[in-house]
Amino acid sequence: MRAAVISDIHSNRHALEAVLQAVDAAEVDEVWCLGDMVGYGAEPDACTALIRERSSLCLVGNHDLAVLGALDISTFSEAASAAVEWTRENVGEETLEFLASLDPAASRSGVDLFHASPRDPIWEYVLSADQAEAGFEAQGERVGLIGHSHIALFFVRAPGARGHAQGAQATDGAEVEIGEGEWLLNPGSVGQPRDSDPRAAWLELDTEAWVARYHRVEYDIGGAAAAIVAAGLPSLLAERLEVGR
Repeated sequence: MRAAVISDIHSNRHALEAVLQAVDAAEVDEVWCLGDMVGYGAEPDACTALIRERSSLCLVGNHDLAVLGALDISTFSEAASAAVEWTRENVGEETLEFLASLDPAASRSGVDLFHASPRDPIWEYVLSADQAEAGFEAQGERVGLIGHSHIALFFVRAPGARGHAQGAQATDGAEVEIGEGEWLLNPGSVGQPRDSDPRAAWLELDTEAWVARYHRVEYDIGGAAAAIVAAGLPSLLAERLEVGR
């Protein structure tokens, strides 16, 4: 099985279309989405329709739940809260029905999938070795996929090395052999990268060879930013796309 793993699209149609074009060129077997189709960006219905059409498996993320009214947004930033409110007012019923049908965690082909983390599939950011160590204790499969942080990275715990998880940020083209040990892999964000690389991110996962390949894709950032501004969303959400932060 070769899967394209995507996450955190955040209503950025321009980025999603570019990633799906790259996915098509890679001729993978399935597309797996780790959630947060909506929030921040200006085209929630278009993005959710594409995910509904193209993905074999899709999770719900915290921004998706917030738009549904199932999550308290008092801890969200001002811009994130404004985007949630805007999305609630502008999103279509078909999008809401699709989001409401999803769960924040799943398993597929010997891999566990979580929007955020194995011990908290909705909220926890996995950004440190200690957090990864806790995740390894919580996940059922040897390999886990996580999103939420918008940073392409991986963590590994070698066989017999309990308590000694290690991790690194993954750059474009990085290839990781994951046939041994326990792993947590984050593909990075399609629609709002935060690792100083503004290109859209996705992960190619081969569950037979047990190899993970990280990819970045150029897209029309100006078009995505213009759509955010035209929608009346906070300008910060447009500006940050240029710098990948």
